[in-house]
Amino acid sequence: MAIARKMRGFVENGSMIRKMFEEGTRLKKLYGEDKVFDFSLGNPNVPPPEAFKARLRAVVEADDPSLHAYMPNAGLPEARAAIASRASAEQGVALGAEQVVVTVGAAGALNIVFKALLEPGDEVLVSSPYFVEYGFIADNHGGVLKSVPALPDFSLDVPALEAAMGPATKIVLINTPHNPTGKIYSSASLAALAAAMERKGREHGHAIYLVSDEPYRKLAYGGVAVPSALACYPSSIVVTSHSKDLSLPGERIGYAAVNPRADDVEALMGALALANRILGYVNAPSLMQKVIAGIGDACVDVSIYERKRDRLASALKAVGYDFDLPEGAFYLFPKCPIEESRFLALLKEENILTVPGSGFGTPGYFRIAYCVDDKVIEGSLPGFERAMRKARG
Repeated sequence: MAIARKMRGFVENGSMIRKMFEEGTRLKKLYGEDKVFDFSLGNPNVPPPEAFKARLRAVVEADDPSLHAYMPNAGLPEARAAIASRASAEQGVALGAEQVVVTVGAAGALNIVFKALLEPGDEVLVSSPYFVEYGFIADNHGGVLKSVPALPDFSLDVPALEAAMGPATKIVLINTPHNPTGKIYSSASLAALAAAMERKGREHGHAIYLVSDEPYRKLAYGGVAVPSALACYPSSIVVTSHSKDLSLPGERIGYAAVNPRADDVEALMGALALANRILGYVNAPSLMQKVIAGIGDACVDVSIYERKRDRLASALKAVGYDFDLPEGAFYLFPKCPIEESRFLALLKEENILTVPGSGFGTPGYFRIAYCVDDKVIEGSLPGFERAMRKARG
């Protein structure tokens, strides 16, 4: 056997999102770009803000001899300071540069956090549905992902989460605004979760860390504020990236910000910086660090995504699709009117590609990533309607 047994299993059961994206590429070659409606991948299609482009030009044209040099493992000091200032305002917690590590995207941030915190066999508790890569990242560091179903409206089932917190629970991982549902967890639910974690931490004799994955924080609709995880619980860490709020997924720039009151915070910061190096990241991309150090509060035009959401949601509701309107991010997560694989096959007959809910640990639903051109949304609507009619017999 050429590859490890574990990796063979991972490859066979790998990310459904990527599989559907690759299927979309195949179908476009067969039928043409304009006849395939690919909603599989959360790849932002809104352009980066002008402030980003201006800052990028300024950084490149400055001809700084250190522009492409190695950076400190924890990040460029001015980038860490700028991130700390912005994150302090967003989270309502005073952060210094020493509480920030700049990372290779949010996935890089999760990897260094899990590397720093997990012993072999430690559990990472998550509410389902959840982003499938969480399980792979936990496994990277000897951890075990353990899921607890959310409530019917996809809010946190705090009593069930508390019941699942055992002696091996080291991390509770949340994602808000949520992929794939678009849910934003309320202040009340975060406070209840924090109280449960405090109780269980005392019971089991060790801190349980709250890790909040927030790459969609700025993609919240209707002026809704995203409540702060750092403000509700001392041993808390925010991981995020600029993949969505600046439309820079390919640039791989993000960070981890640690609550100054976190258990063993100084040792934790040292471990995060070391993990950045020994996992092979070394440092986040130097060019992007210099850019984000001077980007201010720039963000993509969120109203574009809100308009796409409203157009798609109203059309699908009108023909019988059942879902909660997302509060943030850029996904719909409808119920399947019939068995999941049968319904997604009906959509595929219409050259509509979505991702099954089973890929997020919640069968019976499917995810639509509406971060696509308007013509893709408009062109898909007749097919969505035909698929629903067929499902209803």
